Amino acid sequence: MTWIAAPRCGDGRIERSMTVSGEVGAAALVMFADDTSLNCLRLLRRGFRHCFVAVAATEGWIICDPRSPCTDLAFVTGFDQTQVATWYRDLGLCVVETCTLQAPLRPAPIRPFTCVEAVKRVLGVHAPWVLTPWQLYRLLTSSRNSRLT
Repeated sequence: MTWIAAPRCGDGRIERSMTVSGEVGAAALVMFADDTSLNCLRLLRRGFRHCFVAVAATEGWIICDPRSPCTDLAFVTGFDQTQVATWYRDLGLCVVETCTLQAPLRPAPIRPFTCVEAVKRVLGVHAPWVLTPWQLYRLLTSSRNSRLT
């Protein structure tokens, strides 16, 4: 069996990437949506009421969409990072291009299981005070935590 490396941060295909301590991993896309399927989500900032993540895999993208009743997982092949990001942007979603990190070797903070917490864990980010999709967006796009490649 031959393993093909997934796209990595810094290979020219990532616009923004986290630079917190930890080994940089696979390319990732975090999507932010104005989903109001639950009334309680209407309290959150418009356009940032739900988030989900797509992570580059050997021959495609793994999409993890954590929702209240279940977490949807999908595997998509045949598209590169630009095509996946453009498709979601064309649907009206805000897309942040980033990468996964090797998570710190300590337990993640105990938090309710929300879309934000699921995305943070997929990305390998321990940011205990990031609780809403808007806060996650700000963390990922902050000049202190990201760099242009």
